Amino acid sequence: MILRENTRQIKIDEQTYIGGSNDVLIQSMCNIKTSKIDEIVKQINECAKIGAKLMRVSVLDKEDALAIKDIVKQISIPLVADIHFDYKLAILAIENGAKKIRINPGNIGSEDDVAIRIGVNSGSMDKEIYDYNSKLSAELMVKSIEKYIKIFEKYNFHKLILSLKSSDVLETIEAYRLAANKFNYPLHIGITEAGIKEVSTIRSTAGLAPLLYFGIGNTIRISITGDPRDEIIAAKALLSEFGLVNIPKLISCPTCGRTEVNLDELSNKVHNYLKTINTPITVAIMGCVVNGPGEARNADIGLAGGKNKYILFKKGQIIATIDEKDAYSQLIKEIENILKNY
Repeated sequence: MILRENTRQIKIDEQTYIGGSNDVLIQSMCNIKTSKIDEIVKQINECAKIGAKLMRVSVLDKEDALAIKDIVKQISIPLVADIHFDYKLAILAIENGAKKIRINPGNIGSEDDVAIRIGVNSGSMDKEIYDYNSKLSAELMVKSIEKYIKIFEKYNFHKLILSLKSSDVLETIEAYRLAANKFNYPLHIGITEAGIKEVSTIRSTAGLAPLLYFGIGNTIRISITGDPRDEIIAAKALLSEFGLVNIPKLISCPTCGRTEVNLDELSNKVHNYLKTINTPITVAIMGCVVNGPGEARNADIGLAGGKNKYILFKKGQIIATIDEKDAYSQLIKEIENILKNY
């Protein structure tokens, strides 16, 4: 059995479940203070539109916790409240409509703080287990989270989702591998503090692809410094490569000396268009009419460039020759015809 399917199923709301045979859910986090209700609602709805299934918000104070009541009325996906120090804010967030709570258990002061969601990362470990002057290991991360699991289970609380993130790729892979084989709780996977978009995309893929390949992970966040929409797009792209989400796929060649068209500009325009649809079609943009249709013969639709022209092909069969200036509009027209019959 795939490891992710061998986990408990956790109900978030009537439409959203994490664990078991449910889909791997994409989540991100708002980068705006939660009390700015209108801005938060706009950001959450934009992320939901492109594929977010959960969104997290920071709860720094009572004002943030109370704002959740108005926010949840205006969004369509569950809200996760992120609390770092005060369990009373966690309770207040739940009372105002948060469907899930995230708190670093390294900040738990006593066993009285049980109304929280479990999770550790390399910056938030149990101080009795990990000396911050020594080297962190995956084994210590698992040992730390196990301590907190036992606290929750002592109170017969099992609605847990586990997170064991590090900014170190190999450490993260090993921590999740150990956890997946030791616990039956769903796992939220990610690389913590992964960096700016260019760096995070590589680092997160390096760390999360092996986990997904071995069936580990029930929810995912690709942490990127900047716009949370970039996190959703990156996570969808990664999950798509493992057949875990159905989105369009763009194939484009790296170009060479044979290229006689502006393939880079066209590829980016098509890429941006495909972000707006969710149908799993494959589109190819190739720079060479000699090899293009053959190399991309499995694409549903594609273009291959020549001198100031493109050939349009479907499943490797050429159907038209188009001037370069008309290539994008003609391709989109053909894609939309495919979508009507999908």
